[in-house]
Amino acid sequence: MSTISGKVWCFGDNIDTDLIIAARYLNTSDPKELAKHVMEDKDPEFVNKVKAGDIIVAGENFGCGSSREHAPIALKAAGVSAVVAKSFARIFYRNAFNTGLPIFELAETDTIKEGESISISMESGEVKNGAKTYKFTPIPPFMQELIGCGGLMNYAKKEIMK
Repeated sequence: MSTISGKVWCFGDNIDTDLIIAARYLNTSDPKELAKHVMEDKDPEFVNKVKAGDIIVAGENFGCGSSREHAPIALKAAGVSAVVAKSFARIFYRNAFNTGLPIFELAETDTIKEGESISISMESGEVKNGAKTYKFTPIPPFMQELIGCGGLMNYAKKEIMK
């Protein structure tokens, strides 16, 4: 999965884990159940609008708040194929890779508009938006492998089987 393409949904700065998946739904770890409520408190209709392969583009500090892994799990289960943001909370960054959700830091997220289609190359470190190309630091090969396996647990299982 070196290239990801999809329709953009835009969110601003400081989207915390409670906005991604509210604490009142944390009585389950079932990804399908979590997906039913993703971004509900930020955009109550988001779950009805998002389609498999769509991409979230956000501002600064995406995923701040608690350390719950439920947030990237819920996004991934709802069909979000990647998140592009100016910056990520460090624990969300780690949890995203642990759960197999590709995330990318890009300073120019303000120039990408909701409804546009973008493509992201993990290997070359590029986001293409129509005729525009933006560069980001490519994801290291090991992190790409984590994403390719679907997260840390799947990667570990693969390694054990060797």
